[in-house]
Amino acid sequence: MATTNRGRPRSFDRDAALGAAALLFWEKGFEATSVRDLTDRLGVEAPSLYRAFGDKRRLFEEAVAEYDRTYGGFIDLAFAEESTARDVVLRLLAEGPRRYTRAGLPRGCLVVSGDAGTADAEVAGYMVAMRSANVDRLADRIARDVEAGELPAAVDALALARFVFATLNGLAEAAREGVPVEELESVAAIAAGAVGLGVLAFKGVSALLAKSSKTAATAAGHTGRLEPAPL
Repeated sequence: MATTNRGRPRSFDRDAALGAAALLFWEKGFEATSVRDLTDRLGVEAPSLYRAFGDKRRLFEEAVAEYDRTYGGFIDLAFAEESTARDVVLRLLAEGPRRYTRAGLPRGCLVVSGDAGTADAEVAGYMVAMRSANVDRLADRIARDVEAGELPAAVDALALARFVFATLNGLAEAAREGVPVEELESVAAIAAGAVGLGVLAFKGVSALLAKSSKTAATAAGHTGRLEPAPL
């Protein structure tokens, strides 16, 4: 007779369970994921789930952190590896479409959509804080470049940062809805063109964006180019 692992004590692989939970929340979001969904996916009974992670909210917060470490690092890498706000923006716009449409993974971004439809104020606040931190981080980088004379003094750092992340969030949501990656890249190119030709008067947008796109494409096994759309 076959044995089952359901209901076993807390000796199960907690890290593997957390990874599975992150994928499930990524697929369905916090609100639509039931405890039964979690126990079925993780292969445990509810008491074991609660012993290991506390309640569903605590598990979700841990799962989001796991997602960020394992799947969402391209934003952190852009900030760490690019020296100017311009290059950070162009890299994010170049890499976003393919990050949100990776084969074998849920489409979109857990940080963007994980709290959609929830009435849980704590969960919503946690996710809003994560998204706001990204905006503030980019606004700070832009403001530093303005202060250093790299960008015009008239640049509104916070507004530009919100524009960039509103675009990225929209790309993630569109990817979740099944919009093809080529269309997402066209949208990203328009945004890069708006930044390059209008908001910041960036020079060399096409070359920088193409370079970032090539880097992202190589990592994803793709050799296409992403160019700013003419305005």
